[in-house]
Amino acid sequence: MISGLDTFISACYILVMVGIGFWVGVAHRKGATKGSLSAGYFLAGQSLRWPMIGLALFATNISCIHLVSLAQSGFDTGLLNGNFEWMAAFTLILLALFFVPFYIKSGVPTLPVFMEQRYNSACRDWLTVISLVSAVVLHIAFSLLAGGIVIEALFGVDMYISVSAISVLVALYTIIGGLRAVVVTESVQTIVLVAGALVITVAAWMKLGGWGALVDTLQTTGDMDKLSMLRPKGDSSGMAWYAIFLGYPVLGIWYWCADQTIVQRVLGAKDENHARIGALFCGFIKILPVFIFVLPGLFAYALAQNGQLDLSSITSTAANGKADVNSKGIYTLMITQLLPTGLVGVVVAALLSGLMSQVSGALNSIATLVSYDLIKRHRPHISDSRLIGYGRWSAAVALVLSIGLLPLLNRYESLFVGLNDIIAHIAPPITCIFLLGVFWKRASAVAAKWTLWIGSLLGVMVYATGKLFPGSLIGQVPFMMMAFYLFCACVLLQVMLSAWYPAVHNAVSGTLYWKSPWEPLRRPAWKGLGNYKLLSALLLMTMAILYVFFN
Repeated sequence: MISGLDTFISACYILVMVGIGFWVGVAHRKGATKGSLSAGYFLAGQSLRWPMIGLALFATNISCIHLVSLAQSGFDTGLLNGNFEWMAAFTLILLALFFVPFYIKSGVPTLPVFMEQRYNSACRDWLTVISLVSAVVLHIAFSLLAGGIVIEALFGVDMYISVSAISVLVALYTIIGGLRAVVVTESVQTIVLVAGALVITVAAWMKLGGWGALVDTLQTTGDMDKLSMLRPKGDSSGMAWYAIFLGYPVLGIWYWCADQTIVQRVLGAKDENHARIGALFCGFIKILPVFIFVLPGLFAYALAQNGQLDLSSITSTAANGKADVNSKGIYTLMITQLLPTGLVGVVVAALLSGLMSQVSGALNSIATLVSYDLIKRHRPHISDSRLIGYGRWSAAVALVLSIGLLPLLNRYESLFVGLNDIIAHIAPPITCIFLLGVFWKRASAVAAKWTLWIGSLLGVMVYATGKLFPGSLIGQVPFMMMAFYLFCACVLLQVMLSAWYPAVHNAVSGTLYWKSPWEPLRRPAWKGLGNYKLLSALLLMTMAILYVFFN
């Protein structure tokens, strides 16, 4: 339980964020013309500049899952899961260089609309369904679960009551204010989130005695491999170096380049260069999580080994008589044991930032998908006010469904691994049709449709088999490698079907693929440090240096 002062700080933060969301949404709505009302609500009037885009992309990606589960993974396996953060930089470069130009040029409000323009309406329908499911399960439900676990431990409030109350408050300003309210609050929440994470990182660092003390402890316990980002073949984690480099791009391209909840911030950009630089800016920010989310968990492990962190409250006795540490609670333990009164409230505010930003971003994306891909498509003459009304109701329903999923998702031992395990079985067919659609002229609509359908069915069957029969051959394959295998199957399927059913392009689809890989690099760019090609090269070099150092 935390003090009254910390509770007061946390409550004030929630009220301030809700107030900012209301104020921005109402102000932006008053400034919108009647004809631009829906565009202003769902895409912020396409007025977003690069700093806000980058911060909003980061905030939508980072949630309570990252603060809670990356600390858990740092405690359990060291820096390994930091690969999910650093590898994102490479896929954000792909987004900025190769995908953004098409998205901005086509002026689409959602990615399923882009799929219809490149392929056909069947692809649009299926991607809409997948996008809605992923927003409810991956972006909202997992975030609520992680936030609820921490809130229950800190405040003693039932998890379902706390997340329901916070969800209602977030939903109010999201549903009323639209994307503009979401992006502005996300920008503020990103700053608070990073500040809170830095506080607990510094506290753990000082308690342990710095980097040298960490290395000494790991050498003593024989755990120096915890400092390595890339692991050898046969590593017990199932994430050897080749699994990272083969499997992550499949997950990352879907998540960063083809998922509506993430890419919607880019679709609201003022122009192509703002969209590109915003994505690259987020790539640079993604360097931070390894140091402020994962590393504190590793510090906690070292502190526990030295007897400086009491694990008794999260330790139980297993059936075999051995001590079993429930590492899900390690972040909460660090908050209560390492921070003084007052700073606890700041870190809790950071946790709430992650929860609120993730939920608000996903709700706005759900509203946009339902309004444009399900309602306006079949009722093209519907008024803007009624279209927004449908979007608001769909967001409310999605929130209720997400809360209902919490008991099921709580069965995962590690929420972060559970999240990526699900993504690994959803992403392959979508990554396949987006990549081939953008880079290969001969990718046909019929082939894309069947690849989506068969690939998704295959993903569900493999996932179910792995969970029902964990001892089977399929159940023994690490999820990162399974993502790669499923992706290869989808590519083979789409290539074969495209040969059997050749592509027939119309005036629109004929402009939505690159004639050569160099074509997108010839598009207009800002001069100086704002040049997207220069920033891409700088980000690539930075990541290469970091990987060399932490190998």
